[in-house]
Amino acid sequence: MFAVYAAEPNADAPLDSLTVGERPEPEVPDGWVAVTVSAASLNMHDLWTLRGVGIKPEQFPMILGCDGAGTLEDGTEVVLHSVIGDATLHGDETLDPKRTLLTEKHQGTFAETVVVPKRNAVPKPAGLSAVQASVMGTAWLTAYRMLFVKSGLRPGQTMLVQGASGGVSTALVQLGSAAGMRVWVTGRTEDKRAVAEKLGAHATFPSGERLPERVDAVFETVGDATWSHSMRSLRPGGAIVVCGSTSGPNPGADLQRLFFLQLRVIGSTMGTRDELSDLLRFVAEAGIKPEIGLELPMDQAEGGFRAMLEGETSGKIVFTR
Repeated sequence: MFAVYAAEPNADAPLDSLTVGERPEPEVPDGWVAVTVSAASLNMHDLWTLRGVGIKPEQFPMILGCDGAGTLEDGTEVVLHSVIGDATLHGDETLDPKRTLLTEKHQGTFAETVVVPKRNAVPKPAGLSAVQASVMGTAWLTAYRMLFVKSGLRPGQTMLVQGASGGVSTALVQLGSAAGMRVWVTGRTEDKRAVAEKLGAHATFPSGERLPERVDAVFETVGDATWSHSMRSLRPGGAIVVCGSTSGPNPGADLQRLFFLQLRVIGSTMGTRDELSDLLRFVAEAGIKPEIGLELPMDQAEGGFRAMLEGETSGKIVFTR
């Protein structure tokens, strides 16, 4: 079958490992289902896979793609839940120490067909297109969990999103605005800040600029480059919710500010199948249209990878078949 895959790990030149070609048809174990892929979205995780991060060399070749939407054999339209884990252990598969994402152990969604556990094929609401639904499983689910499960924010409170253009960041802006939060965003360029305003941000600021007042929660995906600003921007008792560290994982902790102002630092990773189902329902009923920065046929996937690597788009990159 047709697939976009990583032939081998390449830490220094990840796109040299990207291959568009044929892979064997997948087998379908008991309790799993085959999904014919209609659309699949690109994540930073796919670039890490090309670099060999979080995956053993013997697991290559690996079909890329954590997210997607497609159809079951009976024609049911579904959205893929990327987290493969045992929800019975803690009531939350993200806490299963043996959990994996698609492309870490199991082949991914950039292909004609992907095979997943039956519970990981979630019915798609009629109000979402396949392209829109294909972005939900990683970036949007991560944003949903950060905002509605982890942050403790209430409608009317103020949230700061560090970085205006990434998939998680644009999802946070759209979800927060729809839920009645006052959404502030930082961005490195006027164009990126303009995108955030278009998506519902109430105010935008250059990266690192002092804010007019302190906020109730900060949403962090950047790490080293923004951490100091995030800490200074919080009101006493406020929270930083962290799901990534694209600029580096080891910022100064600023412990004196942390304990004196009784700040909270909360880690968040992906989300559960039930949270994905709730997210899909909320997005469909609220009429939210996910920001799609670039849509390409799957056989032109290299262009999407280059755009992500060079930071050329705002919103999600989606491949279609």
